[in-house]
Amino acid sequence: MANGALTVWKFDTPEGAEEAARTLADLAREQVINVHDAAAVSWEVGKKKPKTRQLSGSTTGGGALGGAFWGMLFGLIFFVPLLGAAVGAATGALAGSLTDVGIDDRFINKVRDEVTPGTSALFVMTSDAVLDKVRDAFAGHQPSELVFTNLSEEQEKALREVFEADDNE
Repeated sequence: MANGALTVWKFDTPEGAEEAARTLADLAREQVINVHDAAAVSWEVGKKKPKTRQLSGSTTGGGALGGAFWGMLFGLIFFVPLLGAAVGAATGALAGSLTDVGIDDRFINKVRDEVTPGTSALFVMTSDAVLDKVRDAFAGHQPSELVFTNLSEEQEKALREVFEADDNE
């Protein structure tokens, strides 16, 4: 996979990530971005835990990371804290293998703090994005925050500038 990036975008509504996922699928079909895998988290107000789902329809290649990855990741972020320290300790070694791509305790805690009841998040593994076209497509439903990316500092700065350009116009 050329220049793959994992990004996590937060939305201020439970529907925001699903709406963005539809736009992302359209962009992938138009070959504006190569989506290797994606998953959405939606957390309705008043619910104890969020709903999660892998977005297989928007990916190329059937999902580079797979359902087991998303299940493990979302379990570590949203469900292990509910199960207690004993189960949490048992998953420590498993979580350690994710640190190579920047998924560590800091990542898990940041996503856990940001994605709360009444919000949603879109987790996306992509490459080869035409950033100006991606920005234009997302103009109607901007994410409220880029929670995480494993892009280089220069790539992340360029990505943030693309999305912030609409805010300044």
